[in-house]
Order: sequence, then C-alpha cells, then structure tokens
Amino acid sequence: MKANKPIIAIVGLGMIGASIGLALKKAGGNFEIVGHDREPSASGKAKKLNAVDRTSWNLINATEEADLIVLALPVSGIESTLKAMAPYLKPGCLVMDTCAVKRPVLKWAEEILPDTVSFVGGDPIVQLVPSTPGQSGLDLASADLLQNAIFCLCPLARTKPEAVQLAAELVSALGAHPYFLDAAEHDGLVAGVEHLPLVLSAVLMGTVSRSPAWREMRKVAGDTFLRATELPAGGAAALRSTSLSNVDNLVRWIDELVQRLLDFRASALAGNEDALEALFGDAIENRDQWVRDKARGFAGEDLPPPTEVPSYWRTMFGFGGGLWRRREEEKDIGKDKKKRR
Repeated sequence: MKANKPIIAIVGLGMIGASIGLALKKAGGNFEIVGHDREPSASGKAKKLNAVDRTSWNLINATEEADLIVLALPVSGIESTLKAMAPYLKPGCLVMDTCAVKRPVLKWAEEILPDTVSFVGGDPIVQLVPSTPGQSGLDLASADLLQNAIFCLCPLARTKPEAVQLAAELVSALGAHPYFLDAAEHDGLVAGVEHLPLVLSAVLMGTVSRSPAWREMRKVAGDTFLRATELPAGGAAALRSTSLSNVDNLVRWIDELVQRLLDFRASALAGNEDALEALFGDAIENRDQWVRDKARGFAGEDLPPPTEVPSYWRTMFGFGGGLWRRREEEKDIGKDKKKRR
C-alpha cells in the first residue's frame, strides 16, 4: 500500500539512529519516520522516545517504500543489510550510512545497489558520550547530539547531484555541517583523530588493569585516567569492526605513535628537560588552538554552513516548522532591530 507521506527509514536504533530521528522530529516536516532494529527492545524504546513514528520488525517492510534510508549500523552490518534491501528498494530513493569507515561501505554500495538508487556515505563526528554501566547507546540519544557537528559526506561517483544535495540538506536539518570529501581521504584522516584514540584508550586500560598493582592503583586513578580511557557506547564488536576495516591507515598512525613514544622514552632517560618541555608545550598549544577553532565552527575554512535553502528537502519532505523556519524568524527579528535603530 502506497504511503500518503514520504517515508524516512532509520535502520539501527542506537545512539546515532535514534538521535537522527529525534533531530528530524524537532526540525519538523511532512514525513513519516519508520524505525527498524534487530533488537525488539530497541525498537520499542525508540518509539517511546518519539524518535520514530512507527517501527517494523522486518527490514524489507521498513525500507521498501522509503524515499530516504539511513543505515545507522556498525560497519560489520552494512554489507548484509544492503544485500537484503537491494532487490526491494524504491527507484529514486537515497540510501545513506553513518559508519566511521567509508571505503568498504562505498565499495559494497557500488557493487550491491541498483542504478536506480542513490548512495551517499556519511560519518557524523559527534562529541564522545561515555556510557555508565547498564546504559545502551539508545539511552544516550538526543535531538541535539548532532547540533553543530561535522557530518562527513562521501557520495558514490554515480550518485546524481540532486541526491547529493538532498543528503546535504538532511545533514542541515539535523543541525550539522555537511563536509564533503573522498572516501580514502576520510579514512586516512579519521584513523589518526578518531580510531587511534580509541585504540590508545583500550590499550591503556588493558595495560594498567593487568598489572598486579591494579587493585591499589584503581583507588588513586582520577580524572586524568578516567578521560584517557573513555570509550563510546556501542560495544567491543563495533570497535573491532571499525579497526579492521581501516587497518592500513590505523597501523600507519600506530607506527608513528610508537616512534614518538620511543623518542619520549629516550629524552626522559637522558634527562633532556628541554625536549620534554617542548613536547608538552607543543601539545598544549596545538590542542588549545584546535579547541578554539572547533568552538567557532572552523570559521573561514573550507566548510559549508548548514544549507539555508532547503530546495529538495522542502519539495520531498516538507518545510515544517523546524530549523529553516527558525532561521528565517531569527533573520526577521534581526531586520526589525535594524529598522528600529
């Protein structure tokens, strides 16, 4: 039966998938959000949170009439999901993903999806939300999780320009900044700043916790150790899949890090105060500059702002009362203030 409203399907209702649903609801529009997750409890919880309008236990039922599909899954689940959906997808629909690795995902999309379907790879760079024992990723979902986040977009070469524009407008509807780059470039960049820190956190925790002195050490471990060993919600399997899917870039950064650690070791053993102070000084300066740049949204750099004219989005999914209307109201208020002056 044909739907009265355009359908957005979200496959995977963890932190990212549910947050996308919540953000779309907040932005508003003339569409229906259908959720699917292999875990019935996740589907039920997402519905209670109002992240989706309805859920379907069957992947095909959830996606076959969808105009836009977001695969909020770990990379290990993408290939099988694409294979299951491909024969039933609606011609003209746009499929996106949110995986932290892009090369294998785009390869599968190119091989599996029919030419009648468009694909744009995505990777939202969100603030780490550490979980507490017993919490799932869904517990950490928020309509504002993606607000002002960088959202990497890597279209297939054959993806039509209007589909690419629609993907950018979706990102803007979420309150994030679309950032276009090549899949290989993406994987090389995030290996150093996203994947390597996760490896370091896990290795540090594993190294210290295996020490015979851990029982006493854990009593004096403070905020420094807490922040250094934080890992995101999602589980060990997802982290394993991400690491192995980008292993060439990850190993290159590990080799670089090992060399830097050896240099630090040599300087420390030699009592080289100048070298150690320079290392810490450079790290503090570079991090402080990055934090300042991040806070101002990397203004003036090659990064487009959220799309201001939602042409394709407005046509397909309705203007709604959300993000763009609020921006127009803010502009009108600004104009009124200038007139009063």
